[in-house]
Formats: sequence, structure tokens, C-alpha cells
Amino acid sequence: MFLHVVMMQFNRDADAQFHQRVQHYCARIKSECDGVAGYDFQPNLASRSDGLDHAVIGAFADSAAHDRYQVSSAHQEMKAYMASFIERLVVCDSEIQTFS
Repeated sequence: MFLHVVMMQFNRDADAQFHQRVQHYCARIKSECDGVAGYDFQPNLASRSDGLDHAVIGAFADSAAHDRYQVSSAHQEMKAYMASFIERLVVCDSEIQTFS
């Protein structure tokens, strides 16, 4: 499985409407992108978040599914919409072992 984590710090313009629209993009990604095992936008609950207060967390069948997601229209539209609200962003992409 391939894990994609994007941790973000937003500016003050990221209001409730912003969060609702991002959730809409997440739903589109889950329904439109092949190989998405899970995809969510959530607050970062870590006490050591260093201001990175939200994250997009995606799990993909493999790195090829992640690559397809990266160029999908839903993801490209989401990135374009979110760009002006993001002050700081950190990405982690990694293969992870799954347990049965």
C-alpha cells in the first residue's frame, strides 16, 4: 500500500466554507480515482503539530494508483483551490506494509 500524507498550516481565510469545499473534493477523489483505498481531510490532533493543523491522508493500492491520482482533474482542482489558503505544507509519501 502507498501512503500519502500532506500536513498543512492555513491562513485565516480558511473558514467553514473552505473546509466544506475541501471535503467535497475528497469525496470526488474517492469516487473518481481508481486505486484509492482511503482519502480524508482531518484536523491534526498531535500536540507537537508545529502549526500544521490539518492533513490530507490518502492510502492507495500502490504507487501507480498514487501517480494517477496526482494528475486527476479532482486532485488538480483541489490543489488549485487550496493554494491561496496554505501558509505551509509538508508532504510524506511512503510504501507501507499492510497486515492481515
